[in-house]
Amino acid sequence: MIHDWNRTLWTDLASTAERLPHALLIHGPGGIGKRALAEHFAQFLLCEGPTTECPCGRCEACRWFVAGNHPDVRWLEPEAISKPVAIEGEEADRAGSRSARPSLEIKVEQVRALADFLNVGSHRGRHRIALVHPAEDMNLHAANSLLKSLEEPPSGAVFVLVSHRPARLLATIRSRCVALPVGLPERAGAEAWLRANGVADAARWLDFAGGAPLQALEYGSGPRGETVTRLLNTLLAGTTQGAATSDREEVEALAEVLQKLALDRAFAAFGAEPKYATGSSAATSASAYEWLAFARAMGHNRALARHPLNPKLFASDMLAAMPA
Repeated sequence: MIHDWNRTLWTDLASTAERLPHALLIHGPGGIGKRALAEHFAQFLLCEGPTTECPCGRCEACRWFVAGNHPDVRWLEPEAISKPVAIEGEEADRAGSRSARPSLEIKVEQVRALADFLNVGSHRGRHRIALVHPAEDMNLHAANSLLKSLEEPPSGAVFVLVSHRPARLLATIRSRCVALPVGLPERAGAEAWLRANGVADAARWLDFAGGAPLQALEYGSGPRGETVTRLLNTLLAGTTQGAATSDREEVEALAEVLQKLALDRAFAAFGAEPKYATGSSAATSASAYEWLAFARAMGHNRALARHPLNPKLFASDMLAAMPA
């Protein structure tokens, strides 16, 4: 189901079904419902009901899609975020022998496995759809393999790429897709949606999420928000070493908190309004550029924080680099 703030965009997207491109790139900030929009579009293309504006939700194809077992759909995602699939017998034995830590990238083997799927006829006489999310998580070999399919797409195949950072995609991949930008929703509607979903401090979390409602919901109703609040309170109290967590899962949250705190301090030093509601004081004008450089470094560290060799040393190193 698409979210309320994307319904106008859905009208434009549904109209493309009549002149369907072989590849669509849905891109925009994280946490605004792009994946839900992509899934809704895929279900719409496969729907066998009488509707022409949205999937009916009642036909056999819609029921299969919602259950996650439609034979004409394949998801390409990193193992770390993909939905678990039950496997048995010899395949289960092979899977159990692999590393317990799931991959954070889309591998070339996953893309190559699409070939058998895309080059056979549709089971239901409609399209065969490959959904790639997040597309920028393809490693270089996977991206080049997908590019070959985009250059010579099999008849009836549709690629739907979902990306938070399209600039990280190969330019040749972007050039072969019809781009559909998805922007942040209107603030009042986003806050109302968050309150309706039980988020008490909707405005604060929407600020911290940069205006993305789904991320704000995660912060405002789950353990990640509790971690962010604790880290922020520790840092604002000046006890930075108290934030040197040894929990691997918290290191990425620390990098995010440090990045947003640094940006708020720099923005305030330049006379702008803080963006992320971190509650931090303004930096001096002399140190504003240091805070901006630190924020850029923390953005890089957010990507690295998923797999540091030593979480506590990694966290301590980030904290030691904070401008005075």
